[in-house]
Amino acid sequence: MFQLIPVLDVLGGRAVHAIGGDRARYRPLRSILHADPAPRELARSFREALGLNAVYLADLDAITVRRGDLALYREVAGLEMDLWLDAGLHDERDLDGLLPIERLHVVAGLESLHGPDALARTLAVAGPERLIVSLDLRDGRPITPTADAWPESDAIALGRRILGIGVRRLILLDLSRVGRGSGTGTAGLLDALLATHPDSEIAVGGGISTIEDVERCRDCGASAVLVGSALHDGRIGRSGLERLGLVSEG
Repeated sequence: MFQLIPVLDVLGGRAVHAIGGDRARYRPLRSILHADPAPRELARSFREALGLNAVYLADLDAITVRRGDLALYREVAGLEMDLWLDAGLHDERDLDGLLPIERLHVVAGLESLHGPDALARTLAVAGPERLIVSLDLRDGRPITPTADAWPESDAIALGRRILGIGVRRLILLDLSRVGRGSGTGTAGLLDALLATHPDSEIAVGGGISTIEDVERCRDCGASAVLVGSALHDGRIGRSGLERLGLVSEG
């Protein structure tokens, strides 16, 4: 079932407005959904105001300086929402404390993940239902922690290697397009990966501006679409979500 997953980028305990992946320039989020950039309350508004039952949370403190916020993760998951969490996973050791949290799905971002062996070990511990790999790109090029962490530098080849390891759930995210409303830029990559791995669940994100963008992603075969700015400024609202059947009944 196709989903829309709202996005929260969190820095210093506050939700921030992500633009173009330039984290040094992120500022506190201003959202029509809640007056304060408090992650828990914004997550609650996704459920109560928009009828959504999942949220993607990028903990930028964990990604950049290795300080995760387990209390926040428990609070958000406790809202009876599925939590897709990117906390800067390097390998299976970073799963400590995460898997016991119900409804938490671990996102392993390519920019942090230390290569195919680390991915295979992480997959063995977390399992394919709870592990999601984010194929992180900048201007179409994969972002890796070091130049030699992965043997491939081409996005299609790298995506196919990840799926070949046994990963079932993948996100395609070009950070240069985040918050810019210019489209995901990954339609060709999505098509190429689904051609060889048609049973995979591949979500897309970055650059979504309108409900028509969401509809195009669905029609291209994406399993989900990640949306941030367009929800917070009202370009995508509940009426559009209802039209596409994306509002949860529960």
